[in-house]
Order: sequence, then C-alpha cells, then structure tokens
Amino acid sequence: MPIHLIWGDDYEASNREIEKIIQTVIDPAWKSFNHSQLDGNDPKQNLRALEEIQSAPLGSGGRIVLVRRSPFCNGCSIELASKLEQAIQLIPDNTHLILNNANKPDKRLRTTKLIQKQIQLNNFSQEKSCILPLPWDINGQRNLVKNILQRLHLKMDEETIDLIVESIGNDSSLLITEFQKLSLFSEAINGQANKNEPQEITKELVKKLIENNSTNALEIANFLLKGERIIALNKIQSLLKNGEPALRLITTLTGQSRGWLWVHLLDKEGTQDVKEIAKLAGIANPKRIFIIRKQIQGKSMQALLALMKKLLKIEASIKSGTNPIDSFKDNLLTESKILTKS
Repeated sequence: MPIHLIWGDDYEASNREIEKIIQTVIDPAWKSFNHSQLDGNDPKQNLRALEEIQSAPLGSGGRIVLVRRSPFCNGCSIELASKLEQAIQLIPDNTHLILNNANKPDKRLRTTKLIQKQIQLNNFSQEKSCILPLPWDINGQRNLVKNILQRLHLKMDEETIDLIVESIGNDSSLLITEFQKLSLFSEAINGQANKNEPQEITKELVKKLIENNSTNALEIANFLLKGERIIALNKIQSLLKNGEPALRLITTLTGQSRGWLWVHLLDKEGTQDVKEIAKLAGIANPKRIFIIRKQIQGKSMQALLALMKKLLKIEASIKSGTNPIDSFKDNLLTESKILTKS
C-alpha cells in the first residue's frame, strides 16, 4: 500500500514528481482505468478517494489515486480521519495513493502521524517537499535557476543568472517557460548547439526577451504607485493582449511592491547600508535601492501596504481561474487610500 506525500508551493516541481510516479506505476494502455485525480476541497471526492484506493488495478501495471489539495495532513475532520484509518489497511500493494497539498503537513494530526508511519514502513512510499525559495532568499533563487538550467541542459554565467532572478524571481513554471523560449531563440541565432555540451544563454539574449517585458511591468508599477490606475490598466490590457503571461506580470508587480515596502521599512528603522537593505529586501542589485528610495519618497507605509494587498488579491484571483484583466479591474478600481506622505 504505497503512499506518496508531496507538498510545497513549487507547483511545477510537485507536478514533476507526481508525473514520475505515474509513469513508473501505470501501464499507459490501462491509464484511463487505473488513474484517478480527485479534488480534496470537495468532501465527497475525499470519500470517493478512500473507496478507490481499496481497488486493485485493472489489467497490467499499477493503479494511482491522486488527491489534489489533500486535507488528510492539513485540517482533516474527525469523520474523514476515521475513514482513512479504516481504508489505509485495505490498500492493495500495487495501488498507490498520492496526497498533494501546497501546505506543510501538520504533524500534530493523527492522520499525518498515521500516513508518515506508513511511508516509513513501505519502501515504495515517499514524502517529498517541493518548496520555492522565499522572495528575499537570493541565493535560494539563484540555486533554483541553476537547477532548472541543469535539467534543461542550459548554462548561464553568474551575472545573467542574477538578471533572471531580478526579472522573474522564484516562479519555477515561468522560469522553465522563459528558458525554453530563450533556448529556441539561441538556436535560431547561433545554430544547433552541440548536444553533448549545455547550450549557453547569453546576457544579451536574456535582456532582449525578458528585460523589456519587466521594464513594461515596472512602468505599470510606477503608475500604480502614483495612483494613476486607469493608465496602468490600459497598459496591463495591452500587455496581456500581446501575449504577456498574466502570472509573470503580477509576479513582477508584487516583487516591485514588496521591494518598496522593505526599503520603506528599513529606512524608517535607520538602516543605512544599501547592501544590507538589498539583502534583506531580496533585491539582487544594491544600486536599485537608490532608485526605489526616490520612487517611494513621500509615500506612506499604509498606502504601500494597501497596494500590496490589492496585488496579492489579483494574484489569488488569477490563480483561481478568473479572467486576468477582470482580476486587475475588480481589484485596482476599488477605492483605496491615496499614496500620501507618511
């Protein structure tokens, strides 16, 4: 009865781990019969998952029951916990239960203790954490970039990696999309790379493909900072119509907003060393601190926080499936505090 507990906010890495298990366990010819994906936000689907894990696979290969947003290690009800305890002993050897959640398992729950115990007892079971580095963890973001480059058989120098970190941040899905784009452009410009050697992506190419989009997003952020929301929305709509990924746009905007907040806070506390401020704020280039100080001059902490809250709401709305431009309009056009002097 193999159980796989996969958790963390790096959705791309989580999906990659899940896909590895699926490819290892399931016979492709029998996948439609032996692969179930259920939503842990729906109580009925959780009960269905517990029923399905008691079934042996049809045909050859194994069976997989995947529960997305699994509640079993995060806020599991007493009734569901009791049913899990009953079902877990009846899972056939070649049926795999995959529990996936963005949040870290709550070790205080009896269901978490039970699942982790079963993982320890079964050699085919595993617990895997897929966690993105924090926005201010520059070294962690650099390592994330390097790991993805290695997987895609690409290479960059340290200066180019810093540019990527500053432009995209810690969104692994966007990093992969951009690297694949950069790889295609590099091949078109320089010809087919030697398959035995990692393909080199130059700083100049990164600037052409990524920095221009970031500059547009940063221009929008400045309009939002000034309270010129209609102009900002028009530019947002134009970018989205031209194919700019909505999540990359909101990631850049929230990154800029987060930088404003950190610099404002650290300046208020009397921190003078720009390198220290850059490190704490998660800004790769310390020279940007001088620019940010000019941008936020005369702005209040309350107003910067209000803008940040709006951007986070937009991000959550887009991730929940709302049309991106509607998400921006609904949140940016609502009344908010004016960016006034603190």
